[in-house]
Amino acid sequence: MKIRFWMALGLAWAVPDGAFAQADFEAFAEGVAARWLRADPESATATQYFTGAEQDALDRQLVATGPSGHALDPVRRAADLAQLRREREQLQQFDRRQLMPGQRLVADSILESIDSSLAGVEFEDHAFSFNQMGGLHVSLVNFLSQTHPIRNPRDVENYLARLAQVAGVMDRSIDWTRAQDARGLRLPHFILTAVLEQVDEFLTPPAAESVLVTSLAERAARVQALTEAERARAVAAATKIVDEAILPAYRRLRVLIAEQIPGATDDAGLWRLPRGTAAYASALRRNTGTELSPGEIHSLGLREVARIEAEMDQILRELGYRDGTVTARYAALNEKVMPPSEPDPRPGLVEEYARVVREAERRSAELFDLRPKARIEVRREPSLTESTMAAHYSSPAPDGSQPGIFWAPLPDNWRSLIWVGAGLRSVTYHEAVPGHHFQIALRQELPDVPRYVRLNVFGSSTAYSEGWALYAEKLVAEAGWYEGDQPGRLGQLNFELFRARRLVVDSGLHARLWTRQQAIDYGIQPSEVDRYVVWPGQACSYKIGELEILRLRAKAQQALGARFSLKKFHNVVLGSGNVSLRTLDRLVDEYIAAAR
Repeated sequence: MKIRFWMALGLAWAVPDGAFAQADFEAFAEGVAARWLRADPESATATQYFTGAEQDALDRQLVATGPSGHALDPVRRAADLAQLRREREQLQQFDRRQLMPGQRLVADSILESIDSSLAGVEFEDHAFSFNQMGGLHVSLVNFLSQTHPIRNPRDVENYLARLAQVAGVMDRSIDWTRAQDARGLRLPHFILTAVLEQVDEFLTPPAAESVLVTSLAERAARVQALTEAERARAVAAATKIVDEAILPAYRRLRVLIAEQIPGATDDAGLWRLPRGTAAYASALRRNTGTELSPGEIHSLGLREVARIEAEMDQILRELGYRDGTVTARYAALNEKVMPPSEPDPRPGLVEEYARVVREAERRSAELFDLRPKARIEVRREPSLTESTMAAHYSSPAPDGSQPGIFWAPLPDNWRSLIWVGAGLRSVTYHEAVPGHHFQIALRQELPDVPRYVRLNVFGSSTAYSEGWALYAEKLVAEAGWYEGDQPGRLGQLNFELFRARRLVVDSGLHARLWTRQQAIDYGIQPSEVDRYVVWPGQACSYKIGELEILRLRAKAQQALGARFSLKKFHNVVLGSGNVSLRTLDRLVDEYIAAAR
């Protein structure tokens, strides 16, 4: 009898071939995954989910979507939402008792993703298409210049086809934003000013020097199947589209933003908008996966801040820093470990991030059975978003054509950033190894699971993904990776303090009428405060997720005693894919029962 294995937990359930899963559920899940990706051609391209003509057709499309991810075209939007509700009803008709463990995991993820998507629609007016973080005016540029593949002549044709659609997508979102503004929903003055600066930066170079043209030229030069004449024609075509269509669209966006700025206020929180209190509560539920209220999150943050500052105070005193606040003493220590400003140290900082990654890869065998095969690189953040974007990670291409990437922003004010100096190692562990790279690349490499699991089509838990990365920072400190490096250990604690302060500041801004300056005075950099303004609730997911993973680990340790294995616990957490904290709790209970 043939045996197949479901590895979603890092454990195997062996069942007779043919009884592995309820065929109807498999067909349903495959169909849902395919429909979602057909409606999201950018994600279809990033994952290369389909093959042949179908994938090729999607690689030529751009769809104008609102902040919740649904199409702005009214007919398509209505059809998509109706289909989501039908899929929810169909999902509820399956008898969970007849599903295999891995299928129940998928069913949970589909249901949670649908509910999150529908909840996002209700408060879509409280998010904004053009913001300084992931706004459409930067996300389109980054997608085309970094994610859209250029591997062969057809990819170049598809790139030009997509480039020709950018202006239309921009105009639909401009119309949406004007309608939103007419309903009394507008970004704060300081955010609009930052967006205007980004738009002006994009408009500054002539079309031939636009990143949308230069990135095509650079990548096309590596395609051997293209002749010099073909490359020249492609670059000329891209230049013409940028000059005649895309730059005018950005000028129309500039007019819109310039019109909004005079009437905008500096009120930062969602409370300023109609139904803002309900919108924030919804954002917290979707980002943390809990029912914690803004008040509970605020109090939790204050407790965590006090605990971490006490630990930092002890180390600072041991190092001779005894006078002043923890923040001031850490800043004084951090200044001593900063590289000199001249000559420009930023190329060397990127190299140092990469060195830490390589070292972490070597040491990770101490803590993990499962380690990804995919490569990880460190790259500097593109100039268009370098002054507003935080350090972040992008996943490897499933076909191996692109590695996982740790993007390190190093703008002109780099000395004030938390991810340089004493914090350099900790941010690398968070964004790369064993943080996001382990979590995301390993999921893509899980054996014997459907592609929609490996490619996270249904995953939507920010608390899981960011909670794991913050847990990874703490894990390596527990494992002694900072031995002999007290400044680095303080950098790790300062990052944890930063995430605890986020709980206080995010809830303060959106539920307690805090001003932007109050948030800055509490110890958060201005660019980070601005992030919380446009991504309400997202910054709370880190600490909430980390604390839950630590709680689950402690529960497993207490239940299993000497039989507890840290590596096997990590197999469970990393082998589950991107799941909600509620689902992760159930999976750990199943692991405990199996280990017993």
